[in-house]
Amino acid sequence: MAGTTALPLQQFIASLDNTCLPKILQVCSGVYFQGSIYEISGSEVCFSTGDLIKVIGIELLSVCCEDISNNDKFELPINHTGFFKVVPEEMPYSTVEEMMSLRPVGLESCLPFTFTSRSKMTLGDFTLGAGRALTVLSIERCEGKEDQVRCHVQGQQESSAEVCIPLSSQGEFIECESEECFTLWEIMSSPFLRSRRFHFINTTKFERPLVLSPVYQVLAIMNLRKNVLKFPSSLEVDVVDVTELCKDVNFVAPLSLTEVLSQPDESFPAVVEILESPETRSLFKCSWLPELNQSSHLVFHKTGTSAMILLSSPKSRKAQQYFLVSQQYGGRFRRRPREFNSVYELYVASTQAPGLKVSVTRNCEEVEEEGLPALSVGEQLEVVRCERMDLPCKSSKGEKQSVEALLCQRLQELDDGDDDDDDEEEVKQEDERGEIFLPLYMQGHFVEVLTDNKKYRLRDLGKDFSLPLDVKVVSRDPELETDPLFGFACLRIEGVMLEPTIQASLPHRPDHCFEIPTQWLSMSVSFTKDPLPWPSCQPPKCHVDRVTEVTDTFFYEFRKQDNSDAAPPPRPPKRNLSSSKSSCKKSSSKPSKKSSKADKSKHRAEKSVPTKEFSDLTLNNKRRPPAPPPPPILDDQPPPVVPRKLSAAEMNSGKALPNTYVERKESKKKVPLSDVAADVDSDHDYETVDETLVAMVTKAQENIVFY
Repeated sequence: MAGTTALPLQQFIASLDNTCLPKILQVCSGVYFQGSIYEISGSEVCFSTGDLIKVIGIELLSVCCEDISNNDKFELPINHTGFFKVVPEEMPYSTVEEMMSLRPVGLESCLPFTFTSRSKMTLGDFTLGAGRALTVLSIERCEGKEDQVRCHVQGQQESSAEVCIPLSSQGEFIECESEECFTLWEIMSSPFLRSRRFHFINTTKFERPLVLSPVYQVLAIMNLRKNVLKFPSSLEVDVVDVTELCKDVNFVAPLSLTEVLSQPDESFPAVVEILESPETRSLFKCSWLPELNQSSHLVFHKTGTSAMILLSSPKSRKAQQYFLVSQQYGGRFRRRPREFNSVYELYVASTQAPGLKVSVTRNCEEVEEEGLPALSVGEQLEVVRCERMDLPCKSSKGEKQSVEALLCQRLQELDDGDDDDDDEEEVKQEDERGEIFLPLYMQGHFVEVLTDNKKYRLRDLGKDFSLPLDVKVVSRDPELETDPLFGFACLRIEGVMLEPTIQASLPHRPDHCFEIPTQWLSMSVSFTKDPLPWPSCQPPKCHVDRVTEVTDTFFYEFRKQDNSDAAPPPRPPKRNLSSSKSSCKKSSSKPSKKSSKADKSKHRAEKSVPTKEFSDLTLNNKRRPPAPPPPPILDDQPPPVVPRKLSAAEMNSGKALPNTYVERKESKKKVPLSDVAADVDSDHDYETVDETLVAMVTKAQENIVFY
């Protein structure tokens, strides 16, 4: 099968194994497979005459079965469970040596072997009749003597004997059928069995002899082709082995970024060509990503492992941003207090950073049935540990309920404004040293209390503090032209990862490098022999981008890997309404004489929450409610007329001006202020009308009338 011998592809591939690969083949004829089909399931199946194919791997797929009688073909999977028997050859052999020499492999690999002779054989003093079965046991090779085969002969009445037959013995020898059965896998694993014919056993459907041929999936690359080809070995094409003649032909070897990492260090720096560009929906939002197009070139400087930190901007009206930052980032950070929206978040943070101190940012009302205490704005708490607490309410079965709660130490109490109350001052001092239980399912609003004003490097934050951590950039990285992290009021460090990276650059800017995380970017490249874009032995001083913006998809994928086993927060217990009502009745019917610490905290919570009267006092209703209407007058008499005082002129003249009072219908409904009874029981503290003021108003009216 050397050099210029053309063979069918099926036959050539069947004679190979993975130990002799790669092999370079040249196509001698094009493919005409089911009407010149050019593609089957995305695999290349059509070649042109003269094409060079470099076979780099083969994989057994199935077995092709051809019926000799009618040339019908069908395929069976390699794991087929049926059994086959060898069909003996019908053509007689003229000598024993011819029968042995025509066998594809040595005799030792297929013993025992049975045959018969159509003519009588005389071996010295021993004569064998025609049709006697001879089973070959071994080959006897002696120096200086003719080779012989040792055979077993079964005689009459269960007698047997062994005879040695020279290989030069002449006659008509016919192979006998063997009782041994084989599976498809056993047949395909033996070159001797693959050259024989078989038939099914225990079936009447396929009693005719079959030729079994393996069907491989061939993995190959071609010159001028950019990807690995996969095609079946059953294509009707003739090929020639030209491995020795085409050693210097350059075949493009597509490599993934993960495969690039396995290349030796001597392969870098190098110019590579992009064979398959990244997906359009990428995980990165950076300036160098649009440059990664098919057929474009990149400079790969080196490979390594980089520590990267994932940061996120706060949620706001604008879209939230995420950044992948190298640990070599040169900016300075200052810690920012974290905000927590539940007690469970406090618990998670306290497990990572013991001694957590927080301040309450929103009032919380007390719910005694669920064990929720009252919290006021400004209270400071220090998380101690997680314990179980008993709830005052019982379950529906009448059993006591206990839940996990966070034990906290009160550090500070707000001033209620009653500075003159000594009892409350004593309660405050007790509460400052008191303990409080916060159930893990409780909703609340807290902010971390920080006293640290130190500036940190990014690498130090990851060592000294647990994550997540809120920070702010107070001084930018001086080596970056534009620092995208500077200017954010707050950034959250989500996590740290060790990523295998490739340091790369574009050919027109070889000194401006960026790091490609190989596990988060899918693309294929090939190494080229293009010269490096800088003078020989004068590599440029590289400046590596230390901040890469990523998409929210990247962040969600990272959170999936990081918090895959995170437990959900606990749920509040079910309340027993009947028990809660009875407890409320008992508590209302038996008030305590002495106020306890819980009563004091409840009193403070009530003072911090607006009551119904204060809630009704809005911007549009700031006046007191109007007074109730006066009682109606039952009679039709006009109100009494107050006598008018006479002026000095009238007194001197002895005449008075006529009264100008005119009776009207509306006057029946008017009641003088003196006739309206005072509402002693009213809650409204109305001012009483001064009689002197009434007299002055009356006198002024009279003067106006007199004038």
